[in-house]
Amino acid sequence: MSADVMVLVEHRDGAILDTTFELLGKAKSLAAESKGEAVAVLLGSGVAGLAGSLGAAARVIVIDDPAFEAFSPSAYQAALVPVVRDREPTLVLVANSGAGMDVAAGLSAALELPLAAYATEVTMDGGSPRVTCQLYAGKIQATVRFERGRGIATVVAGSFPAEAGAGAGSPMVEAVAATASDGRVRFKRLHRPEAGDVDITRESVLVSVGRGIGDQDNLELIEALAKALGGAVSSSRPIADAGWLPRTRQVGKSGLKVKPKVYLALGISGAPEHLEGMRGAELIIAVNSDARAPIFSVAHYGAVADLLDVVPALTARLGG
Repeated sequence: MSADVMVLVEHRDGAILDTTFELLGKAKSLAAESKGEAVAVLLGSGVAGLAGSLGAAARVIVIDDPAFEAFSPSAYQAALVPVVRDREPTLVLVANSGAGMDVAAGLSAALELPLAAYATEVTMDGGSPRVTCQLYAGKIQATVRFERGRGIATVVAGSFPAEAGAGAGSPMVEAVAATASDGRVRFKRLHRPEAGDVDITRESVLVSVGRGIGDQDNLELIEALAKALGGAVSSSRPIADAGWLPRTRQVGKSGLKVKPKVYLALGISGAPEHLEGMRGAELIIAVNSDARAPIFSVAHYGAVADLLDVVPALTARLGG
């Protein structure tokens, strides 16, 4: 077993995703502590050129083959199993995304390695990884230690700073041959959401609302506040599921990732899927009637109150 920390690289449309840089920064720190290396695994088709942007890694293992042009859980798992098995890293870090969870679960089963999902913190404890995970939408924090000294963790986006893993460097690049298996799950087509009337990913101020709004008619209060602030209205998944706002306004793992200067979370409990989409905001302000709501764990400022009392008063104060 090595003391290396391995990171599965996620990329889309020819660019490395921020979640990868978050994991690389953490991997570099953990590997230094255990006297190992941060190793990135880059898998796909025509991706070899991306290896140079993974400077935080000491080594980049590249599996570049046309067979991996489209994501397939079974194909990715088949290619990664021998890499992880032969190199025996002490820890494999994977983004807690849809693709990441698919791959991590398969690796865990195939290699008989423990898997800690929805991780928000990772440390080393006597040479063994120690992982803190969110349960029940963040209401419970569970800490586990991989007793055998090895394991896999899927990490919630925004848990670590991306800047730490985006630094310059000259990693050693190692090409590895692999052939995609004929899995039972095959990619057919990527459906992209239609552009909406507002691009919330470009807004500097977002007033986001969750199920705490209670009634669709109360959205008028949210819209008035957003107008007074010069921002736009966004939402958590329940509001989009109800059809009260279009999907193009949804923030979260199944919606859009946003990084506004100001993010007001009104009546949003803070499920991990939602936090994944808005942790990068410069200033997060939360209003929720539940003092134990997970949203307060990421908010810079918060008020335990009914949003229907706070929003009209705040709008009036702003002159709206």
